[in-house]
Formats: sequence, structure tokens, C-alpha cells
Amino acid sequence: MPTEPLLRALARMRGHLLDADTLVRAVASGRQKGAGVPEVGGRPVRRVELRYVDLKAGRHLQVTSYDETQAHTANFLSGPATGSHAAKEAIDDLLDQPFGNWHVETTTQTHHVRATKRLEAVVHSADRAEPVVVQRGHDRDKPRMLAEDDPVLKALGISDAQGRVKPTRQAKYRQVEEFVRLLDAAITDALDKGHLRKPTEADPLRIVDLGCGNAYLTFAAHRHLTRPTDEGGLGVPVHMTGVDVKQQSADHNSRVAAELGIDADFVVGTIGDAELPDAPEVVLALHACDTATDDALARAVEWGAPLVLAAPCCHHDIAAQLRKAPTPAPYAVLTRHGILRERLADTLTDGIRAALLRLEGYRVDVVEFVGSEHTPRNTMLRATRTGSGVKGGSLKKEYDDLVGTWGVRPRLAELLGRTAGDRPGS
Repeated sequence: MPTEPLLRALARMRGHLLDADTLVRAVASGRQKGAGVPEVGGRPVRRVELRYVDLKAGRHLQVTSYDETQAHTANFLSGPATGSHAAKEAIDDLLDQPFGNWHVETTTQTHHVRATKRLEAVVHSADRAEPVVVQRGHDRDKPRMLAEDDPVLKALGISDAQGRVKPTRQAKYRQVEEFVRLLDAAITDALDKGHLRKPTEADPLRIVDLGCGNAYLTFAAHRHLTRPTDEGGLGVPVHMTGVDVKQQSADHNSRVAAELGIDADFVVGTIGDAELPDAPEVVLALHACDTATDDALARAVEWGAPLVLAAPCCHHDIAAQLRKAPTPAPYAVLTRHGILRERLADTLTDGIRAALLRLEGYRVDVVEFVGSEHTPRNTMLRATRTGSGVKGGSLKKEYDDLVGTWGVRPRLAELLGRTAGDRPGS
């Protein structure tokens, strides 16, 4: 495919970006090979969206930038008549960032610019069949990872035949959306930092969804990750595997995968015993109940998975241990009331899990999965393998002190062969 100097292609896109009358939207994503991570306002970002909006103070360029966990929106006054150069300066700052792709839509054309490793540009431009009308309203729906009319959502029964999310499935839709949003950020970061290899069509990224049930996450993740970048996806080849104890779920999911043409297979078995032909590189576990989350994390460590995302569910095991063991001083007030004891068990369980994963060589973030107004089980453990396991030192002492103080025996520690004072495998 013919190329041209990258600066020349971006200068041409700049003209479209500055045209507040014809620009529909623009998306910058990815990063140039060998370059640093793009930044907006001194904050690393993975994607930026631009559009013009009409506010009371006049037309503004709206820039929405996405970091690993959330979206940030800023508005810049536009137009020479205002005497403001804010929009122009914002555009120039973005064009200076090392984005790997620019997708620009105008009322009459679409353009896609991809930067090569030699800092040349592959440009594809096409005329629209007919001009479109630009929507300048400020109040828009939150950008979606999967549109309501996406074929995957229809096949899963989340959306109806007209492409609208069913009223009874709104909570499930929000859950899928937020999980895919976090997965997108985690995989992008892991690829950029070299924690995950660059997958190819011949050797796609291997992802397993443990306790997949009806495979909402499996299919939604596959759809978003494999969709081209100019359509809002990551453009990453992946092979999905779902694990569940029910044969009925595997049969149902296999039929849906065949209907959608999705590269996925489904294994019947428990999380702890399921056999996979190849070790997965990304492990997902959404709301595996109680110690099933520990089973999922232990399998991830066993496989040496570079990336793990787990959203725990109930925490009965540690809660039961807290009820039976004497509470260490001066924390009796935290276990005297049932509701506080249960919340403490949640926090203690996930804190212990995060500590154990760090001891196994993972960098761990604990983030909010979905808003607490949707579900009280809204914690996500996001772990990236960065080194080998820790046998001693301050991390080990911190963990030993924690479990020793509360007198608990974490299930994950047993699965990993770790107990307070012991080294791994001892």
C-alpha cells in the first residue's frame, strides 16, 4: 500500500479537524512504534475523541480522553470570530502526540491514517454515499464499547430485535460495558509495556473466561477486542475459551459462537480442574462465588498468565472465620455488628488476595468495577505479571502480619502453597 510522509498526512487531517462546520467526529488511538505513550494534560491516554458542540457560550471543540480507568472531557472555544485560539491549540497539541492511528469523519468523507514504524503514513479516504447531518448537542449518551444494536448483544438476548437494550437487561448491559472498558484499558497497557506479546492472526491472544456461565463476557470481549480500531475496537486477534461446570452452558455457548462466527471454544469442568490445550495469557473471572475466585486466581498463577482480571463475588469463607475467631484488639467494634463484619470480610479477603498476587510477582490494582448503585459486588482485581515470586522481605512480612493478626487461613494461600511464615511450595 502506498505511503506518504506522516507530517504531510497529519497536516491534511488538521484542516478537517479545524473545520467546525463539517467535522463529525475524530478518534486518535494507539501509539507509534518505538514512541512514548500519548498524553493529554500531562496524563497518559490510550484514546481521544473530538467533536464540536454548541454551548451557551458558543461553539466549542469537545475533547474526550480515556486513560486506564475513566474518561475526561474538556471543551475549547472555537472560531476566529471569538478571538480565541483554544480549539486550534488543542488540536495542534493532539497532533503532536505519538498516536498510531487517526480516524476522521466529515459530513462527506471518512479518512483513516495509520503511522508506520518508519514514521510514514498509510492513508485511506472514502466519500460517503450521501452527506450526513452533524449533531452538535452537548448532552450525549456516554460513549459505548458495544452499541445497543450490536449483533452480539442481540444474540445474547440483552438487546431486542430492534437493537434496543431490554428493560430487564439494563443492569447486565452496564456490567458488560464496564468490564469491557476495563479489559480494553488493561490489555492496551499490557501490550504497550511489553507484558503481553503482540498477537497475530496465526497466533492470537489466548483468553480464558473462568466460570463463564452464558458467556456474556466471553462474546462481548471477543467482539470489542477483534473489531478494527477505526470502528472503536482494539483490532487484536484473540481466541476465547470459556470454562463452566454445566454441559448445558457449553452447548448453548457453542451454538451462539457458531452463529456469530466467533473463534471460541467451551470446556466443561470446574475452575480448578479444567484442562486447556494451551496456557491462557489473559484470565478473566467475573463474580465467581466465594472461594471460586481463589480457584481462578490460583489457576492464573499456575499458568503464569501475564494479565488477570477478577471481580469477586461473595466472601463467605473469611466471613465465617471471623465469626468463629476472637477479634484482635482494638478492632472488636468492627466485628460486633453483622453488617460491619461482613464488609470487613469483603475488604480483608480482597486485600489478602492482592497481597498474595504481589508475592507471586504481579502488580495489582484494586479498582471499582461498576457503580455501587448497580451492585454491591463492584470490586475488580487487575493483576499484571511483572516479575518472579517473592520469598521474603517486607511484602512477605506485611502479609504474615495481616493473616496472623486476624487469625485467618486464606483459601488462596492454601492453593498457592503459602501459609504465614512459609516460603512458596514449602
